[in-house]
Amino acid sequence: MLRSEMKAAALKYEPEKDFAPVVVAAGCGHTADRIIALAEKSGVPVYRDDSAASVLCMLDAGRDIPPELYEVIAKVYCALLYTAEKNKNRTG
Repeated sequence: MLRSEMKAAALKYEPEKDFAPVVVAAGCGHTADRIIALAEKSGVPVYRDDSAASVLCMLDAGRDIPPELYEVIAKVYCALLYTAEKNKNRTG
């Protein structure tokens, strides 16, 4: 994929505060590169899925994920949890 076509979105979810995950940043090209670099530098897990990123980039930052995307986001979170558990078992 050409760098200018790269898309990324950052989500946050605080169950005690948020009804659903919230898009906190999204963008293409250089902005996507910056989102990914910042996440990696901060130790935030990065899940790579072009389709999910494309859809999330259409949403406004600060907005809850709409119900139509709950299943997509649930798969992303499950993949991240699975990877985190695998990594924990390797190092622990």
